[in-house]
Amino acid sequence: MTPNTHAAHPDAIHSVVRTVARHAFGWLVAANLVGVWLALTLIWPELGDTLAPFTYGRWMPLHLNWHLYGWCALPLVGALLVWCVDTRQPQVGLQVRVALGAWTLALVAGGWGWLNGVTSGKLFLDWYGWGRGLLAVAMVVLWTVCAAQAWSHRGQPGERINDGLRCAVLLGLLVVPGIFYWAAGRDVYPAINPDSGGATGASLLGSTLGILTIYGLLPRLLGVEKYPLVGDTRVGVGDGTYGAALVASWVVFAVIGQGDVSHHALGQILGLGLLLVWVPLAWFYFKRFAWATCVRPWLGAAFVWWLLLVVTGFLTFLPGLSERLKFTNALVGHAHLAMAGFVTAVNFVILRQLAPREEPRGNFYAWQGACAVMVVSLLVLGWNEGGAHGAGALFRSEGVSQGVYGVRLAAGLVMSVASVRWWWKEAGV
Repeated sequence: MTPNTHAAHPDAIHSVVRTVARHAFGWLVAANLVGVWLALTLIWPELGDTLAPFTYGRWMPLHLNWHLYGWCALPLVGALLVWCVDTRQPQVGLQVRVALGAWTLALVAGGWGWLNGVTSGKLFLDWYGWGRGLLAVAMVVLWTVCAAQAWSHRGQPGERINDGLRCAVLLGLLVVPGIFYWAAGRDVYPAINPDSGGATGASLLGSTLGILTIYGLLPRLLGVEKYPLVGDTRVGVGDGTYGAALVASWVVFAVIGQGDVSHHALGQILGLGLLLVWVPLAWFYFKRFAWATCVRPWLGAAFVWWLLLVVTGFLTFLPGLSERLKFTNALVGHAHLAMAGFVTAVNFVILRQLAPREEPRGNFYAWQGACAVMVVSLLVLGWNEGGAHGAGALFRSEGVSQGVYGVRLAAGLVMSVASVRWWWKEAGV
């Protein structure tokens, strides 16, 4: 059901979404520019000396974490804000700007800390020192704004179900800042765990089911209307079917082996293979909803990238392929497939559904094409690395590896230009 506040105050909603988009695209640009710099230093390592002591290892956390906590996170934060805000309140715009400003300040502080070597050493949880505390505070500020806004417009006609869901979601999110701060500590678990053999089928299944749980709520968060009944049947998969499949999948996750389990174990392979069923299931579920016309290309792209992500992830988990591709550029390519391909498409679904707007398709095709080129080139390089003497050729900067890194740089430049154009338009420069 579309929230009543959306229909009554579309301009206010668009203002909130535009504020979110400015921050999100700003971090996409910043993270991409750092990525271009890293790609340059892989081809010409001597360039890194020009900014010493800010060398490759100092810049890498910025590229990873600005993408994850900036571009990858903020559109979903925007969906949460729009779902909670009461646009009748005169200070709603100021409160949203304060919440996003606190988040941006934390990312700036984190970046400065990483450049100066202040780090926990944990991939994607690389917060330490005062940057760690600032992000936890930013989470509290964001939660406070959402909770105050949700409380303000509780009890509106037709909003009883949404009121209950908001309460449940906000209660669940209340513990996140504390858990984040605790988990980022160096003394919780080591950055390199000698007792773990790496990701298992169970851990990969569990993390993906967590995402599917969030995405199952996404149409309601975005206020997307369901298609009406067609005859005696519904178009696509209903909420009950999606929910039942989700519960069944969580049961599978609970019963298969956890912890340090070999990827040769049949249960781990079958557990991870369960995700192959979810691609068509989620597709038919999302077909239930009347997405804005400008969203549909991005929704299609999201499912294409997700299908590739699940298939390649399953294949590279299998014995034989896993040993060849582990710790190579193939996994870097897989990460770009996930973040630059799938997550970016989902983020555009969120932003454009909240504030529908047609735009030229040039950037869309440029981003998709460049992302595909980058992923394929890194997968090819990773496959060569896993072969005989492949890694040696990489570290000797031989012609093939340098050529692939050059292709990667070109693709990164195209994606960076596209991101700058998106930000430029959102910022109204």
